[in-house]
Amino acid sequence: MSNDGAERARPGPGRDLSPLLAGAATAVGGCGALLALTESDSPLRGPLTLFFLFAAPTAAVAAALRGLDPFGRVLTALAGSLVVNMLVAQGMLAVHRWSVRGGVVAVTAISAFVLLLVLVRRLRGRTASGQGV
Repeated sequence: MSNDGAERARPGPGRDLSPLLAGAATAVGGCGALLALTESDSPLRGPLTLFFLFAAPTAAVAAALRGLDPFGRVLTALAGSLVVNMLVAQGMLAVHRWSVRGGVVAVTAISAFVLLLVLVRRLRGRTASGQGV
């Protein structure tokens, strides 16, 4: 006899913190991007901007890899985030246009584009399965 069902149905304050943590990460990342784009002199600008530069592509790649198990998905999304950041930095250095503001904008654009592709793919999958009914 398994107690898995009893543990899942257990009420309490720690039952599912995922939406709360996702919201907090979005707020922290948004503040980091805002501080970088406004060129604020805040001491939090560096850490929050760095968090944004890793969290935005990680979330985009993780959304695209929906079918993987959680550990593989996190590992692959972190690696994808590192690749996106390195490609943006290398591209900006190659054309001699390096700037923090430009890097934040480029990473934001790439992450938004990947999320848009995921959304279009999911919507197209729903309409294709809905046509046969």
